[in-house]
Amino acid sequence: MNAPLRIGRIELPEFPLLLAPMEDVSDPPFRLLCKEQGADLMFTEFISVEGLIRDAAKSLKKLDVLQEERPIGIQIFGAEYDSMMQAAAMVTEARPDLIDINFGCPVKKVVCKMAGAGILRDIPRMVELTRAVVRATDLPVTVKTRLGWDEHSIHIVEVAERLQDVGIQAITIHARTRSQQYKGEADWSWIARVVENPRMHIPVFGNGDIDGPQKALAYKERYGPAGIMIGRAAIGNPWIFREIKHYLQTGQLLPQADEGERIRTARRHLMHSMNWKGERLGILEMRRHYASYFRNFPGVRDFRAALVRIDDVDQLLATLDDMEAHYTSAITTMI
Repeated sequence: MNAPLRIGRIELPEFPLLLAPMEDVSDPPFRLLCKEQGADLMFTEFISVEGLIRDAAKSLKKLDVLQEERPIGIQIFGAEYDSMMQAAAMVTEARPDLIDINFGCPVKKVVCKMAGAGILRDIPRMVELTRAVVRATDLPVTVKTRLGWDEHSIHIVEVAERLQDVGIQAITIHARTRSQQYKGEADWSWIARVVENPRMHIPVFGNGDIDGPQKALAYKERYGPAGIMIGRAAIGNPWIFREIKHYLQTGQLLPQADEGERIRTARRHLMHSMNWKGERLGILEMRRHYASYFRNFPGVRDFRAALVRIDDVDQLLATLDDMEAHYTSAITTMI
């Protein structure tokens, strides 16, 4: 039997699958669905430390974690020592299982404040900010980062080692530079170099371009990460976690979720969203997910247009019922 993987007091299975923190996506309603499908460790949307300190309602709401989601990490981003330490103390009071620092977000409005991937232009400051957070909490601290600012400044092997030395207990590496944003192919060879560094003793997780079971297995064997973090490929597709786990265990591909399961899951996502955010906001924020859930459905345009227009709960649920009846009938006819 393989030994479990540990991050502080958190025990994870061997080769865990992580759900990436994604702004406006990885909220509790979505995380619950991914947890049910096999995600082993999840993270909140990233939270501005300045927003927390100012008691910004949106930032404070992101501290909400549900017992069913554990283990879970709350991810923060910022660029000032005092703010990061104050926010770490606030997050500690919310009692997640760990605190994760975002040193990888490539968005301009974050980067221009020297937060997120912006800190990759000042590695000594990155190290000292991390040290400050580690000292401000009794929770395990982890980091998510990128290879470097651009192709001319990739120092991830040294950076990972230095962050480990100031106390982080795991690191996730998105195998692109900030300059790449989300374009081009992720270069996992750099992840392998970090894994192979004999001084590294904390888990090193890989992130970038994992979109299915075969690639997950190939990257596991080729680059040797302790686990894989999945982001965009899980949007509208929480089943990716169960599919990868099954393939890693058996070498067999599970059938993909059919139209009926996708519609029923979208309905549950909607209900979770309304329960957590309130009816009005839950309906509005769910609209961004329908295109992903119903991608490649034949003739779905009219249904999707109705779902993003309707404000009434009963009408929304009736539309989803009509969709399920329509596509289930189509499948039966084909059989």
